[in-house]
Amino acid sequence: MKIRWTDAARHYLQVLAFCSVIAVFTTLLWPAKTYFVQLAYSMSVGTITWMVIEFGRHLFDESNCHGDSNGGHGWPKGWRGLLLTAVGIGCGFLLGDRLADLFLADGSVVNTPRDNRISLVITIAAGAVASFYFHTRGKAAALAAQINAAERDATEAKLKLLETQLEPHMLFNTLANLRVLITLDPPRAVEMLDHLNRYLRVTLTGSRALSHPLSAEFERLGDYLQLMAVRMGPRLRYALDLPDDLRDVPVPPLLLQPLVENSIRHGLEPQVEGGEITVRARRQGAQLRIEVIDTGVGLSDHPPAHEGTGFGVAQIRERLTAVHGDRASLQLQRLSPEGGTRADLLLPLAD
Repeated sequence: MKIRWTDAARHYLQVLAFCSVIAVFTTLLWPAKTYFVQLAYSMSVGTITWMVIEFGRHLFDESNCHGDSNGGHGWPKGWRGLLLTAVGIGCGFLLGDRLADLFLADGSVVNTPRDNRISLVITIAAGAVASFYFHTRGKAAALAAQINAAERDATEAKLKLLETQLEPHMLFNTLANLRVLITLDPPRAVEMLDHLNRYLRVTLTGSRALSHPLSAEFERLGDYLQLMAVRMGPRLRYALDLPDDLRDVPVPPLLLQPLVENSIRHGLEPQVEGGEITVRARRQGAQLRIEVIDTGVGLSDHPPAHEGTGFGVAQIRERLTAVHGDRASLQLQRLSPEGGTRADLLLPLAD
């Protein structure tokens, strides 16, 4: 029997507040007893009733209980909940007054049979109202948890779909480049094919988790750049800068590769001399900032990418929105009139 004591304490505080209201009503009925005396009796009855119901529900199997918002025991279903409520109210009525008598030792006022009947009716009504309140609150919380789980599953499915769209996109581009290289330079084509085999073994058979450490993202990016370096030779130079304190930050897989692919395809390849790509991560307040900077021809020569309609850029923005909403952003800008592009990626850091 696993009891969440913080939940139990919160329920008990609500019961005490409810008992305080009941004491006002009983003081109006029996003014011979002060409010504080009535409060003591009300709390005694409420405490025993709460104890029986709060801890008694854990005696039922979870399969016979409504789901709790925290994944534990909720309210017992059907006749079990009614039985538990009846037992709790009965114990509260039979033992509550005696418990208060022991503490107060006040026998100056003797209840008549009529008073006892009225007290029983009040106890049943109050217990039923309080039980219904906790029952409806529990069902509402469980329903909210189910809705959140469904939304989370939908988001995960969407992210999986986006990732599976990105992987073949990269593969088709690489195979097209490999086809050209086979004709122009067969030895380098073989070397590129070996790199591609190793890259695909890690990428396509790796974890399909929704996130992985930033260090894994940089390692995968390094594999991809090595693959591209075989084809471009000295025309491609790159640097990866990842501080040690950011290595374990979780990020979505395949987050940076489309940006680097854009830099190569639209920035460096159109230049005869090629260029350099720098990828660096920095902590900026409560955000993670990742920059992908290239010395290519610049944005003006590839408008679809900077407008955000390019496949890779559009997919990244859609994934960021699905995971972080408006707390994450991706901006592309031209570095200078001579050329160069910087992709500026901001993501929230976990607390």
